[in-house]
Amino acid sequence: MNRPTQSLIAVVVALGAVTGFAAFGGSDRTDDDGAKAATRLPVERTSLLCPVPSSSDLAETSYTAFTPKASGAEAESKGKAELLPVSKALTDAAKEKDKKAKPFLTQKAPGEPVAGEESGAESPALIGTADGRLAPGWTVQQTTTYAAGSGRGMHGANCTAPDTDFWFPGASTAKDRSDYIHLTNPDDSAAVVDVQLYGPDGEVTSAVGDSIQVQPHSSVPVLLSTLADKQQTNLTMHVTARSGRVAAAVQSSDEKLGGDWLPAAADPADSLVLPGIPKDATSVRLVAYAPGSDDADLKVQLASPTGTITPAGNESLQVKSGMTAAVDLGDVTKGEAGSLLLTPTDRSVPVVAALRVTRGKGSKQETAFIPATPAVGARATVADNRAKGSTLALVAPGKSAKVKVTASAGTEGGSPAGKTYTVKGGTTLEIADPPVPAGLKGAYALTVERVSGGPVHGSRMLSVPEEGVPMFTIQTLPDDRGTVEVPKAERDLAVLQK
Repeated sequence: MNRPTQSLIAVVVALGAVTGFAAFGGSDRTDDDGAKAATRLPVERTSLLCPVPSSSDLAETSYTAFTPKASGAEAESKGKAELLPVSKALTDAAKEKDKKAKPFLTQKAPGEPVAGEESGAESPALIGTADGRLAPGWTVQQTTTYAAGSGRGMHGANCTAPDTDFWFPGASTAKDRSDYIHLTNPDDSAAVVDVQLYGPDGEVTSAVGDSIQVQPHSSVPVLLSTLADKQQTNLTMHVTARSGRVAAAVQSSDEKLGGDWLPAAADPADSLVLPGIPKDATSVRLVAYAPGSDDADLKVQLASPTGTITPAGNESLQVKSGMTAAVDLGDVTKGEAGSLLLTPTDRSVPVVAALRVTRGKGSKQETAFIPATPAVGARATVADNRAKGSTLALVAPGKSAKVKVTASAGTEGGSPAGKTYTVKGGTTLEIADPPVPAGLKGAYALTVERVSGGPVHGSRMLSVPEEGVPMFTIQTLPDDRGTVEVPKAERDLAVLQK
């Protein structure tokens, strides 16, 4: 066969392959005017990682996993969701050989939360995967309590997806603080991670934080004070993976003020929302950092239940490039729940920010963190709610919005319940008594859906007082990433002529 004939056959085969693919996966349109707009489809797989909950022998840890019910054909698909200790989170091939790799927790159906418990200091980090109908919006909450020792109180964390870049404003290497960054690798190859610290004078130089090795299916805790040559009260930490990916979360323990998990803040942006400062907060500290080359001048506002106000004496905050800025806002809420809004005073400069919130007085104080968080989006879910002690805070920084809140069934019984709320623009709505399942037994999940109106940001405070200590934890409510945009491709035979 000569070369011209071979070339002609190749072109015909290529044409057949392209048109055949379009017929199999394309739309019903017959014109060739390019790609259609992307559509949102349910995700098919979700990965979450839960850090080692505590080093205290007194620790009691509960886990609650939940997937909201979906609508449409995807609700009929099969799927599974399970949590495994990191040492047993093997590849599929290895699982076939190792029948001892039994899940710690397994969820079988959407809309039905499941729970498990661990005690003591030997509880491992967990790696979770959900696929099929259990993947969209799968949420896992880890809640630990212990009554004595450094960090005593309630430590709550939403188990998080692996990624390559994290910001943690609000970390510390102060004398009374013991902050650990937990790095968990879910994959079959090692991850290499860099940890950088930035204080009020700029970067805290240390070679110890470079090229930290996180082996496959393992979790590594790193004490932040080992990465700094001196004590720093207010720090911003940047975690980046040179290779691989990890989940990252900071556990903060204070000798006097309790502690909690500090989750990663929203990506750098010129306007930020920090939702859900409790109405009885006795002290609030704002920590911010500008990662770019420009200084940031921020307007500081509080979205109260009745409108947006400016805290007296703290109308603005200047954040110098590459340096961490901090300001104590005191009891800024004055007996009413609120949310902090940060916006540029003139030019837009991206920043990251978080709040450290303290409740109680004297030796009975307890702390939690509120990082800047994205809007709820289409839907957000928070698990491990109890019959009493859960408080929702929803803020609409711009236009008013209508929001639906749904309580799932309980882990041991109960029927779902729901209610719709209106959040007025520029205000924070505190829902001290969110919906509770009828006949509740066990813990349950709350799902927040924006029905109409402008963006809504939110958080959930879980409060379980013990011996006079207002033990509490706060989890923000970003979009649950239950759907993903999938572009619809159109055939374009013109590409074969280029």
